[in-house]
Amino acid sequence: MLTQLSTVKARLGLDPLVVKDDALLTAVIAAISVRFDRECGRTLERTTGITQEFDADLTELCLSCFPVETVGKFEVKASEAQGWVELTAVEFLLRRQCLLVLREPLGSCAQVLRVTYTGGYVPPGTDPGPGQTPLPADLAMAAVEQVSYWYLNRERLGVVREWPSGGTYQQFSELDLLTSVQAVLRCYRVLAS
Repeated sequence: MLTQLSTVKARLGLDPLVVKDDALLTAVIAAISVRFDRECGRTLERTTGITQEFDADLTELCLSCFPVETVGKFEVKASEAQGWVELTAVEFLLRRQCLLVLREPLGSCAQVLRVTYTGGYVPPGTDPGPGQTPLPADLAMAAVEQVSYWYLNRERLGVVREWPSGGTYQQFSELDLLTSVQAVLRCYRVLAS
């Protein structure tokens, strides 16, 4: 998750010893983390052993969970009956911590290539190890602000406008991301090629 419960509770001024809304806030943190991944078109949180499939005739592979720490293995599959066959001594270059460039294609267009690797940002509350990248502070703060906004407005979700002088007029809309959060996420978005 892209933020910690204790950080959100501190931002909201909630007593850390009162656990009444902890499960709700934890679920919202998880949901916002998934939403951030979707908005950015990538997996932000560090994931070990993630696999991704590509056409085997490609030489440039855009990995979706970066920055990439390590590349574990390459496998190709020509048929379901044959299954995955691991390739050894594959030469590659990692550019911008997300683009895996192969010296030559590892198969044909009739085959599938699978890459297993570890990448993403180490979430708050975990000390990064060697070669690991901590979650950028602006992303962590964007998650805190979006969760806090949701929590403070949870009773009015979807209400954009009310008729304050005794009528029943209400206008509903989807809850969107805060403008400041959208600006941060734009910096981490994967652009479609």
